[in-house]
Amino acid sequence: MTARGRALLGLGLLTYVVARAFGSKPLYPVALGLLFALLLAWLWVRLAQGPMRLHRTVEAGGRLEGDDIEVELRIEHTAHLPPPSLMLVEKVSGLGERRTPLESRHGRYTLSGVRRGRYLFLDVRAVLEDAFGLQRAEIRLAAPWTLLVYPRLVELEGLFSEGGTYARDGRRLLLRRPSGFDLHSVRDYEQGESLRKVHWRSTAKRGELMVKELEDSPRDEVAVLLDGEASAVVGESFDVQVRAAGSLLLAQARRGRRSVLLVNGAHPTVQRVHSYETDWPQAYDLLAVAEADGHAPAAALLGDEGSTVARALELTVVTASLSPLLVERLLRRTLSQRRAALVFVDPASFGPNGAQPAPQPGLLRLQAGGVSVAVIRRGDDLASKLGAAALGKAAHGY
Repeated sequence: MTARGRALLGLGLLTYVVARAFGSKPLYPVALGLLFALLLAWLWVRLAQGPMRLHRTVEAGGRLEGDDIEVELRIEHTAHLPPPSLMLVEKVSGLGERRTPLESRHGRYTLSGVRRGRYLFLDVRAVLEDAFGLQRAEIRLAAPWTLLVYPRLVELEGLFSEGGTYARDGRRLLLRRPSGFDLHSVRDYEQGESLRKVHWRSTAKRGELMVKELEDSPRDEVAVLLDGEASAVVGESFDVQVRAAGSLLLAQARRGRRSVLLVNGAHPTVQRVHSYETDWPQAYDLLAVAEADGHAPAAALLGDEGSTVARALELTVVTASLSPLLVERLLRRTLSQRRAALVFVDPASFGPNGAQPAPQPGLLRLQAGGVSVAVIRRGDDLASKLGAAALGKAAHGY
């Protein structure tokens, strides 16, 4: 019963008491009429209740960050009477509560300028009222729903990290097999085998020559490490990191290169993209829900030589935290003839006042050591910073 219904009930009872106390016969019909209206409203709402099923529809291709997202609602309802008033109440994580009136069991609303992320529609209720707003009933709908809003990526014809191995049109000039050899086991040395295969640790332990048994294992050509270290994020800097990492990964996937995306969050997540048609949607979903909630620095992930990103033939790190350890490990990759690149999203520029860039000696060391570097600040055009036009720019020239 609504507040208006309770007020009407009180008025009806009061009118009946007054009519009985003063013997006023004209007040009896008034009192009974008020109470009958309340009973009629209760019956109407009662008979209007029935099984409900909610359907939501979002326009295809309209779920990029910053866009206005149109959501259409339709309810399947089976009951003896149609509800005179029907409203859908939804509690959405990150967006609060939404109330949408439904006419003829249909409704529509717009989510304006939604940011990238995952939005969960958890508590969903249908609220029915009679025509006079006297009685109300709530029906909980089993309609959990997840809305993914994707990052807005840019098209890259060439990449800032390409040089030597790549021509200007992005085609590889030097082909390399995406594979490597891992130690599988050790066995006894056989006469005539090369001493380069000797496993010296086992040889010293057993006192006789032991050789390495190697197996050919596939490797990803390109790894993109998206660093979600929480302490480095300022304002919307992480959203820019996501756009940069996604744009680089998309360019590689469209070329048909075996790639892998690693998001350094609270729980590091890996998504391989070996086929643009089949694997890219999963990677795009991961970029949509990525959060800057990591506690381990990106350099820690590069310390394990057997990890997915460390084994890749080429590595690009997208980060807002340039630690000395990260610089050392990227330089170590170049010394072992493995390509490395860095996209540094300057967090200071995303502060309230957009602070001026501070000197970054680490960037100069990386470029001097053969690591390709791109620096991005708030308001920069990603296509120009990450594309082939950025080739050859020095770190101090940004």
